[in-house]
Amino acid sequence: MIVLGVDWGKVRTGVAVSDELGLLAHPRTFVEETSIEKLAALLADLAKQYRVNEIVMGLPVNMDGSEGESAGIVRDLGERLHKTAGLPVFFQDERLSTWEAERFLSHECGVSGKKRKKVKDQMAACLILQRYLDAKRSGLQK
Repeated sequence: MIVLGVDWGKVRTGVAVSDELGLLAHPRTFVEETSIEKLAALLADLAKQYRVNEIVMGLPVNMDGSEGESAGIVRDLGERLHKTAGLPVFFQDERLSTWEAERFLSHECGVSGKKRKKVKDQMAACLILQRYLDAKRSGLQK
């Protein structure tokens, strides 16, 4: 069961992929595309390339749990991706994932600012995907 993890951003969208057992998430790449239609097509191509069985998208919710404009965009992207890729799309709360990725890369790995900017989105996608995989394995996620 290979799962594609997606961290949507206005400029850059991070992508991660699980191992074949669906246990561990691995950062893979990022996509720079602002058109939701084109982005859905690019992500569907990546899903095919990585032979994924399902997709999980980070859902940007506010700290109080409410959904704002960005969550609506991600839900729209998820629907388009489902139709384009023909795969189930799930949503995972992504609160603080980009902050966590930034902190991990700078404090734990010592990655410099310029390089960190290029990898933080795929690292955030990796964190989102890992949360989803862990929740699924523990029975908290269907």
